[in-house]
Amino acid sequence: MSAPLILTLMSVCFLAFGYLGVPVPFALMGGVFVGALLADVSLAAILQKVFDGMDNEALLAIPFFLLVGELMSSANVVGRIANLSLALVGHVRGGLSQVVTVFSMFFSEMSGSTTADVAVMSRALGPPMKKEGYKGPFIAAIIAAASTIAALVPPSITAVVYGAVGNVSIAGLFMAGFVPGFMIGIGLMIYCYFFGPLGTRRKRASMGELVRTTKDAALPLMIPIILLGGILTGWFTPTEAGVVAVVWILVVIIPTYNPKHIRNLPYDFCVAGLIFSLPLITIGAANAFGWLLAYLRGAIVIAEWITSIAGHDPHMIMLLMVLLFTIVGDFIEPVPTIIIFMPLVNALTQAGNINPVHMGVVLIATLAFGLITPPYGLVLLMASKFVGVRFSQALRAALPIYVVFLATIGFAIYFPEVVLWLPKHVIPSSVGCFPNPNGAGYLCP
Repeated sequence: MSAPLILTLMSVCFLAFGYLGVPVPFALMGGVFVGALLADVSLAAILQKVFDGMDNEALLAIPFFLLVGELMSSANVVGRIANLSLALVGHVRGGLSQVVTVFSMFFSEMSGSTTADVAVMSRALGPPMKKEGYKGPFIAAIIAAASTIAALVPPSITAVVYGAVGNVSIAGLFMAGFVPGFMIGIGLMIYCYFFGPLGTRRKRASMGELVRTTKDAALPLMIPIILLGGILTGWFTPTEAGVVAVVWILVVIIPTYNPKHIRNLPYDFCVAGLIFSLPLITIGAANAFGWLLAYLRGAIVIAEWITSIAGHDPHMIMLLMVLLFTIVGDFIEPVPTIIIFMPLVNALTQAGNINPVHMGVVLIATLAFGLITPPYGLVLLMASKFVGVRFSQALRAALPIYVVFLATIGFAIYFPEVVLWLPKHVIPSSVGCFPNPNGAGYLCP
């Protein structure tokens, strides 16, 4: 049987299993087993690729970042971040919808998980927004859109997976993700100000209230400083940064804010481990699927098709990749998408002479956008369930917000010097810069 037909059957089986309700990793493995039988690939080789996908030291950062988010939400310190956000922007037109975005920009730099963000914000800010008269579909849409910021800003789990699988600097992805993450946050605030519900108008917080809420949230806000400071100074790797953040919460935050929660710590560790098992098994299954895709030369065929249209124009290549990842991201979560298509991404990055960190940030932003687009839209689906509205209603409310994401992705494609400015000046080696042999400073390609 020809390779294109096998790849088609693999994809059809995966999508069919998925729409029947089979969990993503098992749906992926169903497609892999079908392809392996038809391509005469041994079962041992497939199982080896599953374990190879999970056997990556860089992925150890994920459970620690998940544990940070779990400890922060279960130890009841989230309210302090919400109060600070309310003091900062609660008086702006849009009220709590503005608070949602600012809260996400704070919490995203602690959890690194879009699903953790949407769960926490739905519980913490969903009920107050309903009491103030915000409609359910808008609540779900703005919470889901704001939670995608976690996919871009450090300690983004999506960036960790991309860097680990694609051999791209994770620290560079962290730094480069700031610009698109900030743009999405500001874009959502502008949208809420001009086009969102009016909300309850509050008085501007006094300087005393702002100081008090900042003081109350000071210890949790140290987590982003610990993570970024340690990584940027080279004191520890992203994995070690996650360990240090967990230690900070266990030793300082919980004993200070909620000492009674110490008895519940074993439960938090178990929950974080269970949550980590979901992306881990998905990573293994996606690695086997991606390997079989490469084995059947599927990645090469797609790369040749894209280069036949775009040539070696980096902008055109990235636009076509955004189109591909937008379509694929409508059906598959970001983590398996990255792993399956990484051979294709690497080939096109070289063909267009594109900086790997630049390509990574653009594709991560695209996959974040896919989290709120139909028919899958994972975080939008989660937000609609938490808020208690139909997915179709939340989807209609989210449609105007797509402009923010499309503008951000377009900016990231055409202005790489802005996106890469921070990593070039903070960690030059992360984006391929090297010491100038003729003097001080670095030379960047």
